[in-house]
Amino acid sequence: MRIAFYAPLKAPDSDVPSGDRQIARLLVRALQMGGHEVTLLSRFRAFEGSGNASRMRRLERIGGKLATRHARRLKAMPPELRPEAVFTYHVYDKAPDWIGPGVARALGIPYLICEASLNPKRAEGARAIGFAAARAAVASAHCILEINPRDRAAVDAALGPRGVIRSLAPFLDIAALDPEPGSGTPAPIPADALRETLGRRHGLDPSQPWLLAVAMMRRGDKLESYRALAAALTELVQRPWQLLVVGEGDARGAVEAAFRPLGRERIRFLGLQEGAALADIYRSADIFAWPAVNEALGMAILEAQALGCPVVAGGGGAVGAIVEHEATGFLVPNGDPRAFAKAVDGLLRDPDRAAAMGAAARRRARRCHGIETAAKTIDLALADGLRRVPARNDSAASAAGLPVGAGEAGGAPYQREESA
Repeated sequence: MRIAFYAPLKAPDSDVPSGDRQIARLLVRALQMGGHEVTLLSRFRAFEGSGNASRMRRLERIGGKLATRHARRLKAMPPELRPEAVFTYHVYDKAPDWIGPGVARALGIPYLICEASLNPKRAEGARAIGFAAARAAVASAHCILEINPRDRAAVDAALGPRGVIRSLAPFLDIAALDPEPGSGTPAPIPADALRETLGRRHGLDPSQPWLLAVAMMRRGDKLESYRALAAALTELVQRPWQLLVVGEGDARGAVEAAFRPLGRERIRFLGLQEGAALADIYRSADIFAWPAVNEALGMAILEAQALGCPVVAGGGGAVGAIVEHEATGFLVPNGDPRAFAKAVDGLLRDPDRAAAMGAAARRRARRCHGIETAAKTIDLALADGLRRVPARNDSAASAAGLPVGAGEAGGAPYQREESA
């Protein structure tokens, strides 16, 4: 199928790294793995985070004009080149989809959303405009892929009569992150050798346990998670450990201030790390520790587990769908630094159990959170969408080759369009 892809919060080719960008890119890759041709519908950023009603109204007007413009442009294309579905990632009150539903209606094609979030508390007040727009997008969707079940009740209540919800487990391209032996990729450096190398590079002691936190340094929930981690680690100052912090952002000063009471010798700020360099850091760490305050998904938590690192994390959002409590790590109630410290301390005292949890986490990531499984689920969602569009039926899904299973890797790359 030809898919028009849109991410109202952040386009997949944005220059600014974040979990949202990572998931958008993974979705594009999963669609391509299913044999679909993905084009970028728009780069229009619909985000308004301050609750400014006049700015949200302005975004609504711009989004409406863009929807009309894109619909007119796409309808003018030969039928064999037009998109056959609109696929939007992450719709919520701060970044509603003003474009996708209108384009899908104009072309008579399915409209799908991956990750819709509706908080009924936002139905009135400063965020009412965005909430109403997000709810309208959900109501018009033919299929919604649910990664985080937290808002399931509200999304289900808003879903239109033709809509359906499918669960999609958080996923990674694990083969790219951690290639299996014999895949043609050089074997990873053994963990002991990696620790020696990283120790020399960053002034770390390889003989001490290494804790790891990976997150952007932004104000709000990320900063609160860093502060919660610092508070928990103050309970463990009598034990030997060092903390590796990977991330950057405009709140770095506040993050550094939160950890300052723990002493310089314990904390190493490694800055932004990506790709193979980040994978090596995950492999070298003994425990991934992250309070996950209001964390929706926790992609870094999933990456850590895929690379064999046991996790201690706050249990909110979809984190419980990633971490299997007492098997691949520990889930701790949010807002309880002593419980968090106790869980970390338990693994520090029992490195054999930590290693066993890390191995279990690696196996579970491959079994439940691979991109191949996600590609199959997305194909089923596309077939659902085709069947639910008026004047379309099972024969349309069959003609589009759906469901197609995992398909062949390497579909056409998504095309860049000029900024909206």
